[in-house]
Amino acid sequence: MIKQPAHLKKGDKIAIVSPAKKLPGDINSAIAILEQWGLEVVLGENIYAQHHQFAGSDAQRTKDLQTFLDDPDIRAIIASRGGYGTIRIIDELDFTHFKEDPKWLIGFSDLTILLSHLLAALNTQSIHGQMPKTFEDASPESLESLRKALFGEPLSYEYKSEFKNLEGHAEGIIIGGNLTLLVATEGSASAIDYSDKILFLEDVGEQEYAIDRMMWMLKRSGKLSRLKGLIVGAFTGAKPEDIPFGSSPEQLILDLVKEYGYPVCFNFPVGHIDDNRTLIVGKKASLSVEQKKVSLKYL
Repeated sequence: MIKQPAHLKKGDKIAIVSPAKKLPGDINSAIAILEQWGLEVVLGENIYAQHHQFAGSDAQRTKDLQTFLDDPDIRAIIASRGGYGTIRIIDELDFTHFKEDPKWLIGFSDLTILLSHLLAALNTQSIHGQMPKTFEDASPESLESLRKALFGEPLSYEYKSEFKNLEGHAEGIIIGGNLTLLVATEGSASAIDYSDKILFLEDVGEQEYAIDRMMWMLKRSGKLSRLKGLIVGAFTGAKPEDIPFGSSPEQLILDLVKEYGYPVCFNFPVGHIDDNRTLIVGKKASLSVEQKKVSLKYL
């Protein structure tokens, strides 16, 4: 059984750390929101540190995260932002205490490395959702979905897709995150088993050919063929090419997976967008897909 950390209750402590890129300014508004939820916020010693583009040196970032992994009074840890850097420290972390007393770890984008590692190496659920840097621009619905996930309230979504889906129904464990980071885990202890899972994908700032190449890697390795279903989120900020690639991220993904016969939905509200809805990695869910209508419900 995949381990589920204890859900939060009012008065619990949540720590904010910066395991990747440096913060461009304060996150006071996000702290205020977490406090409004009834949580006590604790900041990492190096949360505002700077070392080139990183939030402090690798050693500083590792120290903060390790401190809160080991502290039994901290019931959840949320990354202040993504960017780049988590892969540089993941192998320096000691999860001995965490395995005995799991807690929620929250983030997205670059934090896909950490969320994947928790499931692959520690068989533990985690939360893919908004981070303090993105709180200010986040939709109320996305923040409410994060609050519900943390406090153990029912979580489900319904929306209409602008891109034609592949219809069907599936139940399975939810896995996924940022496509670039998922591919970066391959061959390591952080690589997830895709078999019989429902995969969600998103990315930012990648050209279509790069998305195509990463998807082909997943296809050639047999991972895509073993899925129960596929959720395609936002692929934002694609950089223009001198010679057009000729296919959108949605279309190239559809072309690669349509032979498998499982449900595939597009335009799911997850990724580098204001309406980045929370998904619980490692938890079983039911996915129902019609041509334009999608529903996802955690079981």
